[in-house]
Amino acid sequence: MTAQLVEIPGYVAGTWTVDTAHSTVGFAVRHLMISKVRGRFDDFEATFVTGADPLDSHVTATVRMDSVDTGNAQRDAHLRTAEYFGSDEHPTMTFRSTGLRPARGAGRFELAGDLTIKGVTRPVTFDLEIGGFGPDAFDPAGGGARAGFLATGVIDRTEFGVDTNMPIPGGVALGEKVEITLEVEAVLTTPAE
Repeated sequence: MTAQLVEIPGYVAGTWTVDTAHSTVGFAVRHLMISKVRGRFDDFEATFVTGADPLDSHVTATVRMDSVDTGNAQRDAHLRTAEYFGSDEHPTMTFRSTGLRPARGAGRFELAGDLTIKGVTRPVTFDLEIGGFGPDAFDPAGGGARAGFLATGVIDRTEFGVDTNMPIPGGVALGEKVEITLEVEAVLTTPAE
């Protein structure tokens, strides 16, 4: 597909960094099979390159696993142990995109890539929605740009070696499927030439 067939209002090609103060790396997992526990990671970074053809764009991201925050310090400490994230031995989770293709709906895409957790790399696909491109109101010199993205997906945590579970009457304590939600605001650092 050519760039002419992918129209994104206000699109800007270049290199972007994530604004962590205005972005969230979140997750949710079933608990006791009756509700969901939600959490986030507070320490992360990402670089986006938007190509002249939007479908040539790519992203790399790194998340510090010890920055997990579920709102419960005891649970967070347990998640950092070898039973779950093993953040002492595997301090980061990484994502490197391998492809981008249009999906149904304006501004919607499928973002494929390799996700690495606990040293295990698996292909994953996120649903990507472009929030938009616009001027950077925080740029004192003016002329800067910002972009917003929402990416959602589901992974099976057991495929990444996060397979500890506690049996309980009628099932298990945690579901295997983990919903991932990335709400990202990025700042243009280098416009395309």
